[in-house]
Amino acid sequence: MMIKNVLKTCTVAALALSISSCNNSRDYAGDSRATGWDLSGKNGGVGYKTDYQEQEPGPGLIFVEGGTFTMGRVQDDVMHDWNNSPTQQHVQSFYMDETEVTNIMYLEYLDWLKKMFPPTEEKYKNIYSGALPDTLVWRNPLGFNENMVNNYLRHPAFQNYPVVGVNWIQATEFSKWRTDRVNEKKLADKGFTAEEAYKSASADQIFNTETYLNTPSKVYGGDEELLRGGRESERREKQSTKNQSDEDGGGEPTGIYVQRKDGELLPAYRLPTEAEWEYAALGQTSIRDFNSYRGRKKYPWDGQYTRSADRMTLGDQKANFKQGRGDYGGIAGWSDDGADITAEVKTYEPNDYGLYDMAGNVSEWVADVYRPTVDNEFNDFNYYRGNVYMKNAIGEDGQVKVLGPDEVVYDTLSDGKIIARNLPGEIKQVEIDEQETYLRTQFNRSDNKNYRDGDKASSRYFGQAGEVEEKMYDSPEHEVVAGEEGDLDRRYDESSDRTTLINDEVRVYKGGSWRDRAYWLDPAQRRYYPQYMATDDIGFRNAMSKVGSKSNQGRRTRN
Repeated sequence: MMIKNVLKTCTVAALALSISSCNNSRDYAGDSRATGWDLSGKNGGVGYKTDYQEQEPGPGLIFVEGGTFTMGRVQDDVMHDWNNSPTQQHVQSFYMDETEVTNIMYLEYLDWLKKMFPPTEEKYKNIYSGALPDTLVWRNPLGFNENMVNNYLRHPAFQNYPVVGVNWIQATEFSKWRTDRVNEKKLADKGFTAEEAYKSASADQIFNTETYLNTPSKVYGGDEELLRGGRESERREKQSTKNQSDEDGGGEPTGIYVQRKDGELLPAYRLPTEAEWEYAALGQTSIRDFNSYRGRKKYPWDGQYTRSADRMTLGDQKANFKQGRGDYGGIAGWSDDGADITAEVKTYEPNDYGLYDMAGNVSEWVADVYRPTVDNEFNDFNYYRGNVYMKNAIGEDGQVKVLGPDEVVYDTLSDGKIIARNLPGEIKQVEIDEQETYLRTQFNRSDNKNYRDGDKASSRYFGQAGEVEEKMYDSPEHEVVAGEEGDLDRRYDESSDRTTLINDEVRVYKGGSWRDRAYWLDPAQRRYYPQYMATDDIGFRNAMSKVGSKSNQGRRTRN
């Protein structure tokens, strides 16, 4: 009797669960919970992707589930920098490159630029040259490093080594290029654009993600064979035409382009923020005990030492770094760390998130402008200093302004290097104005790099009558001015009154490199370097924001 009751109870529970699941699936199967209307897009209605599951990770990316952590130094401050006091921060979930960007990845970018914008053409010559890494960073007046100068970037022996000689601006431009190429291929693979569209375009037929989402008819120079040449685009066009013919006797087909609400295109590849990079490098999942941490980690791996304590790899170095004066690898043989300069990616074990070389090999650019302090009193959620809010420029026709082949936007850096900041096919950007800031409480300006640090309101001289206005950061001001004949006049600031190197053009870089002692392998360490300069020991990796739920598995029970 008891067995029958148990079976009956289980059956009722199963039916209830089935009905509940059916009702839940109905919510997402096309019927609006607000109005009851059909949201599938059939019969001429507006269509929404109500069965969307989770974000698909982009090529090369690893999922990092966000959470709370102690950002900043947890070891002794032997350098007495006082620039990294511990703060409690929360980071949203995101994706991070499994490895640093390698030479072959960057060469793919260079070859694409050379194909689309031939440097032999005068109007395009600075696009390719401005993206080239500075291979002369390897030179040393008292060192013989010509082998790396000539071979490190392009020789196949180094193709899977991290790219170096790339400044912060070049790294951000690569990230933008990578976003567009990944999304362009996704559209082709899923049949929205012509199958070989991304291979057959030219300087006046460039694909840009934001342009496609805002005004798709201007992508590929308006070439419909490329833009609407895929099987899925043709299917949508036929269905849209049929729906409109059934309702009103004809009209222009709608819904043939992918929109943001379709969830097909990925968010942008970008440089990680300092908080994201440090959180990912720590990989604290291994020391988590329920909802607290058992201790603090000195390195991305467990333990307080740089050599492995595992039985099978006892004594092996855990990262590529400088072990002492004149000791870049150790004694040749068993105790060597396997590299005297950079090492091939994935040479050493990954951290708990599956990320390689989060300590050692090369240091890495992050997105943040450097300041000595982290203002956690104002914000402790997705902390980032460097926001410059922009908006799409609108043309006389009321549509977004898309740059043409002759409208490349260049930037002359402080060292005289000319870099393309906006390529043809991209939407022209302008600073936000009072229309976006009026009566807002959370922001009131376009450029927020100096927010609560460096502007008049945060200066100790602010509001003091009779005081001479002074800058918060009295850093050198180097200038590059175009001469009468088009040559560049480089004006080096030789003032002896400068008191700091910090300004709005210095960016944070994290993680020790092959040139650094073990002290710098601590993920909490932070240093800065001008965004327009490059070295032989700073590289970068990309990150991508996650849309939707915090976890890929949804809410999970503890037991």
